[in-house]
Amino acid sequence: MAARQLRFRPLDWVWSIKVKLGLVVVGAVVTTVGAIFASLVLGVHARFAFALGVVVSLAAIQLLAHGMVLPLREMANATRAMADGDYSQRVTETAQDEVGSLARSFNTMASQLETAERQRRELVANVSHELRTPIAALRARLENLADGVEQPDTEAIAAMLAGTERLSRLVDQLLELSQFESGAIRIDPQEFKVVEAVEDAAAEVQPVRGDVRIIAQVRDGLTGHGDPERIHEVLTNVLCNAVRHSPPGGQVTVRGAPAPGGIRIEISDEGPGVPPGQLDRIFDRFYRVDAARESGAGGAGLGLAITRSIVELHGGSIRAQPRQRSSGCVITFDLPT
Repeated sequence: MAARQLRFRPLDWVWSIKVKLGLVVVGAVVTTVGAIFASLVLGVHARFAFALGVVVSLAAIQLLAHGMVLPLREMANATRAMADGDYSQRVTETAQDEVGSLARSFNTMASQLETAERQRRELVANVSHELRTPIAALRARLENLADGVEQPDTEAIAAMLAGTERLSRLVDQLLELSQFESGAIRIDPQEFKVVEAVEDAAAEVQPVRGDVRIIAQVRDGLTGHGDPERIHEVLTNVLCNAVRHSPPGGQVTVRGAPAPGGIRIEISDEGPGVPPGQLDRIFDRFYRVDAARESGAGGAGLGLAITRSIVELHGGSIRAQPRQRSSGCVITFDLPT
């Protein structure tokens, strides 16, 4: 971040640029009259006294005006630096007038651009990493088959098919996430039975880990309002994540109950949980607690990011928190009715 130097700005406390201009005019007049009067008192000829008054007035105007336009100069310099890719630029925002408000808005914009640029670089790096692993495995297998090192059997074909499916799933998730972020996806809200949505999602996810039980505890007759297909996607994404991190013989519990202004669904697991400092990051793109990307286990870290987009598109909210008195994680999302 560029260093910010607090320079002489005597009028930063003034709340309006119009008042500042008025104070500059008044200051110029006062200094002119004061300089002429002092010169006459000291016996200076009137002609020279007037010239001295003008010089002193111009100096006072220069000093006051310089503090007024300095934030604009800083923003011009920062804008040129940002055009060259340096988004760490910030300007001094001590002024209380319209220019100060513009400086604060400029710093907010610069901070958002810096964050967006960092996320873009992380996205490119993560996508490259996630694509490289299955592509390298497929290439190695195909080279073995082409060179005759390995014979084309069912196992080899199944392994290559799994690699292509992983690539296809990653591309589909990236496309879906970009559509959510661009606002291209619309939902078709309608009333649905929560217990049916939970049971359908549990039946789809259960084969992922047969040694982990999925228990539904949903209030009888509980109904929600939303796009049933998208809500199903939310439930399957969160359940897949929960069963994947559960220990053998573990249990994933889905609770549904009314909430102020809507419904609340909680999904808790008995896994290792998420470090407290990382709870807000699990909904970021490509974020994985274990960071074991090279192993190929689990997803690419896009499921929960898509989940958050769907919930927010419904006007709801989603959050993660540790389980009370035991290990594991609880993901809660609220949907308005």
